[in-house]
Amino acid sequence: MSSASTPARHPRRHPARTIARIALGVALIFAGTSHLTFARNEFDAQVPNWVPMDRDTVVLLSGGVEITLGALLLAARKKRGLVGVITALFFVAIFPGNVSQWLEQRDAFGLDTEEKRFGRLFFQPLLVVWAWWSTGPRSRD
Repeated sequence: MSSASTPARHPRRHPARTIARIALGVALIFAGTSHLTFARNEFDAQVPNWVPMDRDTVVLLSGGVEITLGALLLAARKKRGLVGVITALFFVAIFPGNVSQWLEQRDAFGLDTEEKRFGRLFFQPLLVVWAWWSTGPRSRD
């Protein structure tokens, strides 16, 4: 039988990528829910002063985006790579909030020293990589 008549097989996804994607999806849903409820004031500390919107509105909108991205990470199949790219870009887009928290010396989430707030800046690139890697091309096992 020629390869042209053989149905294309999709290579399996590596289990580590699947676990990472699911964990990120759950974490985003949790974080988004916390934006809307118990951690609303904490997230307010990460909204830069230069954002031309009401701070609470920014917190609520970003929470909604996180819930949506988390759900898409859990559910998307054919567009999973696109969801990963959008999630990574979201993490890039909110990075100025982390920088603002550090520069404006705002305490939130236990980040109550300049060193802790500065150290937090190095976590954001890991989230970008996590989103990208966990949704990336299928591996050939």
